[in-house]
Amino acid sequence: MQKLAELYRGKAKTVYTTSNPDLLILEFRNDTSAFDGLRIEQLDRKGMVNNKFNHFIMSKLSEAGIPTQVEKLLSDNEVLVKKLDMVPVECVIRNRAAGSLVKRLGVEEGTILKPATFELFLKNDALHDPMVNEYHCRAFGWATDAQLDKMKELSFKINEILTALFDKAGLILVDYKLEFGVFKGEVVLGDEFSPDGCRLWEKETLKKMDKDRFRQGLGGVIEAYEEVAKRIGVPL
Repeated sequence: MQKLAELYRGKAKTVYTTSNPDLLILEFRNDTSAFDGLRIEQLDRKGMVNNKFNHFIMSKLSEAGIPTQVEKLLSDNEVLVKKLDMVPVECVIRNRAAGSLVKRLGVEEGTILKPATFELFLKNDALHDPMVNEYHCRAFGWATDAQLDKMKELSFKINEILTALFDKAGLILVDYKLEFGVFKGEVVLGDEFSPDGCRLWEKETLKKMDKDRFRQGLGGVIEAYEEVAKRIGVPL
């Protein structure tokens, strides 16, 4: 598949058009950012690890009946994906309290949430991705009722699949974000699933194995990513 023009450049990924109007090439870069891009560093091997991690997870989800945009792994840092009409809101599932939830509600980090919670955030860096609700999505035309229902249904189904996967590897899936788009009328999981967009803790020690290591200056970011990948069987 021939790579053509750069379509979009995000904080850590670049999207390119291809000779097929329905397909794009997603390139994972070594850029690592935090605090809405205020802190950016290059971490060696990061693009490769996240690309292969994402491909592995998306393949597992696809096998379980979740529609995803991933078509084919192209190289260490590139993957072929369907071109989606993206819904401009992120879905966040929380199994334990961490991050912004702790700050907003004053609850203790690590509190188990039963049932798991579902939240929506508007994708807008300038506004720091504010939390929104389903009424906002309807009022501003960001998503239809049917799309919102499907996104929620898929988010919780994904939670069942991935909490089990990580649990077997001795890891706790604390929380994560998902992005969805529409492809030929179907709601499809897009963007990526990697340690950049989720929180993973070691079950025994509660050691953080995700991007919080970068946010909090703990070090060993890529080593943690690679350890998680190794535990769940990602071929690096």
